[in-house]
Amino acid sequence: MVWEVLGLDREAESVYRLMLDNPGWGLPRLAAELGTEPASVAAVLDRLADLALLRPSLADPGVLRPIPPDLALDAAFARRQADLARRQQEIEEQRAAVAGMFADYSSLRIGRQSGGVERVVGLDAIRSRLEELAFRARRESLAFAPGGAQTEENRAAGLPLAEAVLARGVRLKTVYLDSVANDPGSRDHAAHLASLGAETRTVPSLPLRMQIVDRETVVAPLDPQDSSQGAVIIREPGAVAGLVALFDQVWATARPLGAPAITAPEEVVDAQEAALLKLLAEGLTDEAAARRLGVSLRTERRMITELSNRLSAGSRFQLGQRAAELGIL
Repeated sequence: MVWEVLGLDREAESVYRLMLDNPGWGLPRLAAELGTEPASVAAVLDRLADLALLRPSLADPGVLRPIPPDLALDAAFARRQADLARRQQEIEEQRAAVAGMFADYSSLRIGRQSGGVERVVGLDAIRSRLEELAFRARRESLAFAPGGAQTEENRAAGLPLAEAVLARGVRLKTVYLDSVANDPGSRDHAAHLASLGAETRTVPSLPLRMQIVDRETVVAPLDPQDSSQGAVIIREPGAVAGLVALFDQVWATARPLGAPAITAPEEVVDAQEAALLKLLAEGLTDEAAARRLGVSLRTERRMITELSNRLSAGSRFQLGQRAAELGIL
């Protein structure tokens, strides 16, 4: 491994090691010891000199002396660092050029907007705008992701962008529904992103789907019940501040994906069941409550039946009364 770092192949390694053990040997002696033609050894010496592993002797400038491996490694690492710095500079210049192109494009589009709000229609257009905003994120990207577990195809499609965002040092914080914890693919996906620095938490229900970039731009659906209808991109500071505060409030009460559920008062119901009771008390239909919880309608109705049995409620009205008595509502 050390010799590879120095840029040596097997032949060059043999010559270099022999010179380290016998620093006074000249070309004829090296060739004789290695059983190789002097011309071949001379070519290897030229390569070693190009790699800064040999230098002329101070006592006899006509003789090449090997540089100790530790000094050679320091020099090799310095060359690599310089090369990485050069490549990083090239990447930053390319990124700046692309960002400038996007800025020109965005300024034209924003010029046609009013009130700091942009409307985007069409799933492809929404995806493109989300990707653009993620590309331009400098500090953090925050998201509410209701609707239950994503399909494997959707996770795979979004993974490269998430990895690229994290690789730039942008914080990625996402809140999912508790029901996502029951999906092995979602758990594996979250664990992979967590290994790259992402943070994932869950709550029983979420008010809407939204993405917040650098606490300056918010993307939210035109219709919370049907995201395919289009999205709004909000930059108006007052509206953005309110939605950022909502995210922070939900994030503070959320728990890491897979953490034990926090039960409601008297440990009679768990957090997801408590959320269901609150949604029903707000007047949501079974279908709407199921969507908010990210579960099927069948699961939502099974939860109601189990709650009614556990709380000894003969009707939904009584179920609401019992929940209020227990301090859940």
